[in-house]
Amino acid sequence: MTNVSDIRIAIVDDEPSIVTMLRMVLRREGFHQLYSASTFAGALDLAAKVSPDIVLLDIMLPDGSGLELCSKLREYGNPHILFLTAKASDLDVLRGFAMGGDDYITKPFNPLEVAARIQARIRRLEPEVPASGSGKRLEPGIYRFSRFTVNEAEGELIVEGQPVPCPAQEFQLLLHFCKFPGVVFSKTQLYDKVWGDQRTGR
Repeated sequence: MTNVSDIRIAIVDDEPSIVTMLRMVLRREGFHQLYSASTFAGALDLAAKVSPDIVLLDIMLPDGSGLELCSKLREYGNPHILFLTAKASDLDVLRGFAMGGDDYITKPFNPLEVAARIQARIRRLEPEVPASGSGKRLEPGIYRFSRFTVNEAEGELIVEGQPVPCPAQEFQLLLHFCKFPGVVFSKTQLYDKVWGDQRTGR
C-alpha cells in the first residue's frame, strides 16, 4: 500500500492564502512532502528538483499559462495534474483536459474535496491483487473496479468475471468515466469528449 507521506505534491498558485490552506489540509491528511511555487518559471524549477507525483495547478499564473505549463511538466515524469482555477466555463474545462490535465476543480473550492480526489487517485494507482495473491499490477488500458473490469484495447467489459455485451457508444462512455474517476462532467462535455458531438439532445 502506498504511504501518503511518500507522495510528493507540488502546489502551483500565486495566491498565498490558497497555498497555506492547502498545505494545512493536506498535512492534516498525512501528506508531508509538500512543495509550492507561485510562477510558471518557479514551477519548472521545482519539477526538475523534486519530480512531483501530484501537481495542483492554477491556470492563471503571473508569468504564463498553467495550460502550457501542464504539458511542460510532463517532461519531468508523469505527475497527476489537477487544475485549481477560477476559469469555470465548459470550454475552459475541456481545454484543461485537452492540454493533459487529469482533473479540474473550480475556485472557490473546498480543500477537503481536493484531498479526497488526491486520495482517490492514489487508491486507483494501487496494484490490484488477484485471488491467487500474486499482486500483479494491471496492464495499461485496463481499468479494474470492485465489480467490473474494462479492457480498452479489446473493447471488453467484464462484470464479476463474466464478459458482458456493451454497445459501442455505451462502452466509450463507460471507458471515459473509468479514465476520470470522481470527475463530474456536463452533458455537453460528454458529447464532445466521448463522441466529438456538441449536440445536447437526449
